[in-house]
Amino acid sequence: MGLIDEIREQSAVIARAIEHNRETARLVADLVGQCTHAVIAARGTSDNAGRYAQYVWGTRNRLSVGLTTPSLFSIYDRPPKLTDALVVGISQSGQSPDIVSVLEEGRSQNRPTVALTNDPESPLAEAADVIVNLLAGEERSVAATKTYTSALAMVALISDAIDPDGAAMREVAPSVTGVLGVEEEIERAARSFADIEHCAVLGRGFNHATAFEWALKLQELTQVVAQPFSTADFLHGPVAVVEPGYPVLAVTVHGPAHAEVSEVLGQAAATGARLLTISNDPALTELTGHHITIPGEVEEWLTPVPAIVVAQLFAYHLTLAKGLDPEHPRGLNKVTRTT
Repeated sequence: MGLIDEIREQSAVIARAIEHNRETARLVADLVGQCTHAVIAARGTSDNAGRYAQYVWGTRNRLSVGLTTPSLFSIYDRPPKLTDALVVGISQSGQSPDIVSVLEEGRSQNRPTVALTNDPESPLAEAADVIVNLLAGEERSVAATKTYTSALAMVALISDAIDPDGAAMREVAPSVTGVLGVEEEIERAARSFADIEHCAVLGRGFNHATAFEWALKLQELTQVVAQPFSTADFLHGPVAVVEPGYPVLAVTVHGPAHAEVSEVLGQAAATGARLLTISNDPALTELTGHHITIPGEVEEWLTPVPAIVVAQLFAYHLTLAKGLDPEHPRGLNKVTRTT
């Protein structure tokens, strides 16, 4: 099984993980009721799932969420006080010692610990009071895809367990199926960007995490120097790099942040930037020229799941268009153990 197979498998993985973890999510929700805030330990792709949790648990559940600094717990051995915190580790492998050290410290401070991992027998899982199994099956490809979307779905499922939203979760897996139906369109867009060597990747709100994960996939697979930004941060300096022909990729959906992102894209278009957007707003087609519509109906807080599948497919087909091997990204291994 190769990377493209794992991308196409995601709808089934998400549906399976949601069904399996409903009771587990309620256990996590019970722990949240005992805490005033959450701290999340993660690296790489999993760090972007943590960014998503900041917005989802913050907006829907009014929970203050911070991304911890694992080095404080490991190489500096100066962990902060975790008073009243829920301590969460996100790692597809569950093997990274510095992430494990955060949960171990949480336990030593008598704080509840939760692991989101694809390996329920991993060291991270052993350090957790509650294990949320991503149930993605073996992920052989170096670039994480199905474990990431499963982690997003589990973050959303926990949020829904805290504050139920009716049928919203039922739309997540079908939204990914809809994306797979427009793969040819995504491939054409990727081929049109085959010459890029650098770009900015923009997003805000729930899809702030999507911009970071899209940029990471471009870096891993295509060797493009992709810099992710919140559109708010982009205006505080980095916008100066935009000139005629400069590639700007963006993800934006209908919601409170959409008007601002669209305005920034309009400014970039006025300078002659080369734009590509992922959105559920077809009006952006006229503005950007290259536009991929997220198919189907899904609430804003859940759009990062189908949006990142669009971005994964774009990165995969851009890799092929550049003549690179998506199964063997330069300099990378499947499991990275950082201390």
